Amino acid sequence: MAVNFGSRRIVTGAHYGLRDWLAQRVTALLMALFTLLIVLRLVFSRGPVGYDLWAGMFAAQWMKTLTFTVILALLYHAWVGMRDIWMDYIKPVGLRLALQVFSIVWLVGCAGWAIQVLWRV
Repeated sequence: MAVNFGSRRIVTGAHYGLRDWLAQRVTALLMALFTLLIVLRLVFSRGPVGYDLWAGMFAAQWMKTLTFTVILALLYHAWVGMRDIWMDYIKPVGLRLALQVFSIVWLVGCAGWAIQVLWRV
């Protein structure tokens, strides 16, 4: 018995397109706004820009939380980009999986390091 899929036939692929495109734009916007906030804070600060200014800027709990949220956005932004690169250009499935696992482990390690740095200040 033959099955006719007709116009409902699904083309192979991961179907991440719109979600990934939107995720890249939203995370980029969040990172840009955070960068603007930091630059404005530095421009309008008095005195030398040194350790005391940076430590004071990141001393408040809300700033640490906001910074870590931006770091998570950066890590997700990087993951989407790297996953797309691995899927587009690495054809052997085993190598692609290994590179994706390495990318995930590296990004999780970066998140752990960011926690350590932020909450040590």
